[in-house]
Amino acid sequence: MAPLEPEPVRATEVTFARSMTQLDANIVGNVHGGVIMREVDIAAGTAASRHAGRVAVTAAIDELSFLQPVHVGDVLVVHARVNAVGRTSLEVGVRVEAEPWQGGERRHTTSAYLVMVALDDEGKPAEVPPLRCETDDERRREAQALIRRQVRKERMERLGSWRPDTAGPG
Repeated sequence: MAPLEPEPVRATEVTFARSMTQLDANIVGNVHGGVIMREVDIAAGTAASRHAGRVAVTAAIDELSFLQPVHVGDVLVVHARVNAVGRTSLEVGVRVEAEPWQGGERRHTTSAYLVMVALDDEGKPAEVPPLRCETDDERRREAQALIRRQVRKERMERLGSWRPDTAGPG
């Protein structure tokens, strides 16, 4: 099989926007973290699938930080793009912002880094194209993603396997 052609980072970028309603919030009007996590996961999966040209599923969340609350009536804006790729996996960075429904200052509310795995038609990991970083910012993001990957590997080695067939309780 011929090697896959590198794809530029900009081709992976996605942006979603959605108004937050009372159905998304707790009793004090703050949007549930799980609602935001769902939007983060959808955006990451879309960016990864766009790069891979096939379905990509969540394998791990390296980081998910809630920086500011999101309120009922805010417009949630979710940006995602691939930061780095391995043979079958991709790290996607996601930035979530919110702004009042009537307009106004947009604020950074959430940051996340997810590891996605591309799947073939039989549900097995599939090779993904290399990533072509074209700017200093893209190269910086890729270098940081490689550090997170190394830290993740070291953590798994120190804690033992995370696989269900070898993991004990909790």
